[in-house]
Amino acid sequence: MTTPLRTFLVDQLNVEVYSDNTSLGVAAATEAAVIVRAAIAANGSANVILATGNSQLTMLATLAKADVDWSKVSLFHMDEYVGLSALHSASFRRFLREKIVDSVHPAAFYGVEGDAPNTEAECARYSALLRRFPADLCCLGIGENGHIAFNDPPFADFNDPALAKIVALDETSRRQQVGEGHFPSIDTVPTHAITLTIPALLAARRMLCIVPEARKAAPVKAALTGPIATACPASILRAAPHARLYLDQDSASLLS
Repeated sequence: MTTPLRTFLVDQLNVEVYSDNTSLGVAAATEAAVIVRAAIAANGSANVILATGNSQLTMLATLAKADVDWSKVSLFHMDEYVGLSALHSASFRRFLREKIVDSVHPAAFYGVEGDAPNTEAECARYSALLRRFPADLCCLGIGENGHIAFNDPPFADFNDPALAKIVALDETSRRQQVGEGHFPSIDTVPTHAITLTIPALLAARRMLCIVPEARKAAPVKAALTGPIATACPASILRAAPHARLYLDQDSASLLS
């Protein structure tokens, strides 16, 4: 069993700090599996929203090997670029298929179709799915600008009436995608995406926020020590008692 180096509470948010990325990922995946198994035991099925990105790799690899009856689990994700094919190397649908879906064969994988001919209709379709299958678990990350999903600081709304919507992407978000190796240059990164809104993420019964790596130290500090405000969208997690934040020593390095 992986043990955190330290745990603490920031407002209503439980925070755990682990020695490294691997330990963090194993701990988060272990807890995710517990939550999924409990949902299946209680309801006969489970609905899970997963994040994408390099920060999620260790967690997803561990979760894919967990003792879970995946035939009773429906998987969702939280964003996709507008106009991007599911075959594109940077597609979030492709990422999740390669990292977990094709390994565990869930009951269903509901992808956000960023290349749908009518993106407004796609937002409505996905919103209806989220209402039909309320999430038991949302596994998310924090972006370099403090975003959760693609709710970037200039456009984030803690009281958004929508569940899924089209957003313009902040330049910091677009540069992060280049830095992670998903696009060769910022000119090739799409300018818009479909994202789940912040209320849609918070509606999950449980939230596990997985945030390793030194490049996330500044947004983690802003989220935990600054005001709860859309200038750092992840700060809203401090008002979520059903959430838990997983850090490693690198991402927690700017915390006192």
